[in-house]
Amino acid sequence: MTISKEIAPQLPFLRRFARALSGSQASGDAYVVATLEALIEDPSSFPRNMPPRSALYHIFLKLWSSMSTNMQPSAPQAERRGPEKNLGMLTPLSRQAFLLRTVEGFSLGEVAEILDKDETEVTALLDTAAREITEHVATDVLIIEDEPIIALDLEAIVQDLGHRIVGVARTRKEAVNMIGEHRPSLVLADIQLADGSSGLDAVNDILLSIDAAVIFITAYPERFLTGDRPEPAFLLTKPFEPEAVKAAISQALFFDRKAGRKAA
Repeated sequence: MTISKEIAPQLPFLRRFARALSGSQASGDAYVVATLEALIEDPSSFPRNMPPRSALYHIFLKLWSSMSTNMQPSAPQAERRGPEKNLGMLTPLSRQAFLLRTVEGFSLGEVAEILDKDETEVTALLDTAAREITEHVATDVLIIEDEPIIALDLEAIVQDLGHRIVGVARTRKEAVNMIGEHRPSLVLADIQLADGSSGLDAVNDILLSIDAAVIFITAYPERFLTGDRPEPAFLLTKPFEPEAVKAAISQALFFDRKAGRKAA
């Protein structure tokens, strides 16, 4: 099988990872394109001793880490502003390990292989990330989810991180109405809601009134990672792991992004 056929199914997920790592769709996609160009130029750089997915992420992060600006320590707190200030909460390698483990679902051994570290080093990086994330300031969160069990799971995860739930909406109308009473800094939004309304539309309505970070949740992430139109920077796949939700929340708040997308 050719390299292109081996890695094609993984590209939507690499793009998701790249966006979470860089904080923007444009920057993340640019690094993915650069990775593919490097593979075209030198196919022998594709490590055949790894599974194709791990090999692809390994090459991507090798390119990412070769840029000194991506690996430099953050500026002192007083000198950082906006997204840079939030990103400084996670050191570069710990952020990579954290995203690989909790968002992309790689095992500890796979993360070690991708990062060219041993498992002890990766465990230390993950512990560092956990400590850094724990220091994050609590915020208000709105959940837009029509399935009661999933909504309860999300509430528990959000509260476990120390954030406050301002409401749980089952429809677009309920979500918009709640914004009249509360101004959350984070929205967790299902895409298909109980009455047939759209979580995408609800978020777009909400972002007309407030600035908030947004994480979309869907059982079909590949439908929203096509590159054809503006896309969510933070996208969770159903069924989700609690650690993946925690990782997405931390990343969304670090970057302080609205991550909106107009419905098709």
